Amino acid sequence: ASSTNANSFSAAPLMSLTSDRGALHVDVRTSPTQPPTRGEQSVQLVITNADGSPSTDLALSTKPWMPAMGHGASVTPSVSETAPGTYVIEDVDMFMPGTWELRTTISSASDSNDTDHVAPAFQIP
Repeated sequence: ASSTNANSFSAAPLMSLTSDRGALHVDVRTSPTQPPTRGEQSVQLVITNADGSPSTDLALSTKPWMPAMGHGASVTPSVSETAPGTYVIEDVDMFMPGTWELRTTISSASDSNDTDHVAPAFQIP
């Protein structure tokens, strides 16, 4: 299910994850292609609480990381909340083939010590 432009995401998630602490459910979509291919991508994270309600006003910090190679990307992605509980990460540069993780720290906007983590992994051809 490919999408047509950088601001368009598939209706169906590529994957669904639970955060490390188990408090959040995260649906992951990619654009312009799903699954992603080599190069710059946008990644959408739809984050909900255990009760299914959108988890809003979060601060997300992301780092594309290639575990097998021990390095990340030189471009720092930007994150914006585009709808309640929907976060779009732009400029995710997965520039070489292999497994990439999008290591993401999720913090409460009101308490930066209240953090959780999720790391969706992508196999780039």
